[in-house]
Amino acid sequence: MVGVIIAAIVLLFITYQIFVFVKKKQARVVKGPFPDAWHITLREEVDFYNRLPFSEQLEFQKRIQTFLSRTKITGVSTDVSDKDKILVAAAGLIPIFYIGESSYPNLEEVLIYPRAFSKDHQIEGVNRNVAGMVGTGYMNGTMILSKKALHHGFKNSRDGQNTAIHEFVHLIDGWDGAIDGLPQVLINNASTAPWLDLIRLKIKEIHNKKSDIDPYGGSSPTEFFAVAAEYFFEAPNRMKKEHPALYDHFVEIFKSA
Repeated sequence: MVGVIIAAIVLLFITYQIFVFVKKKQARVVKGPFPDAWHITLREEVDFYNRLPFSEQLEFQKRIQTFLSRTKITGVSTDVSDKDKILVAAAGLIPIFYIGESSYPNLEEVLIYPRAFSKDHQIEGVNRNVAGMVGTGYMNGTMILSKKALHHGFKNSRDGQNTAIHEFVHLIDGWDGAIDGLPQVLINNASTAPWLDLIRLKIKEIHNKKSDIDPYGGSSPTEFFAVAAEYFFEAPNRMKKEHPALYDHFVEIFKSA
């Protein structure tokens, strides 16, 4: 048993070191002024940005540029505007802003589909009920987002729902090598057991219809983490009031406040 624990710790350490190495290798200096049109998009669409003090807004702008320099955004059967790109970048930066990151080592490209799609990535035919997906297998390193869902996620910044943020949180969850609702790179060992206990409690509340968290969060710990993170970033004051323990854990995980 002790050997298994030691092996797990070593694997986690190696994973984290690889993560740090990749981030350093990706580091680039982004120069040039931030376009006025991009700033207008952030002001009009991204409530998280508007809640930041001026100095942090400037930092957010720099990281938008860095994110876009490292991440390819491609339209599939649809055009991709600068506004689309800024919203993708904003959704990606929101959960990692206070962690101090500007991009994702496990993401190379974001594909923008015009609308919801099927699980096998089709935009025509039946069973088109997927709004966002993190690719696996041959699609590893790729995210797919519905353009309609991308924009809808920022239209109501207080409803606790944002598909793009949801998918980026899955990527964060995978930084330790497993998308399982336990982002071990960001949770210290002392917090692991309380976090898992809290997830079980909150999923039970969802199943008993005693929670305002999106019912999809009750499907698994993986989906709970992403769904609850949407809530945290979109409506932090409401989460602090309705779910104080969950709020405190997210503050710890995302180094936010």
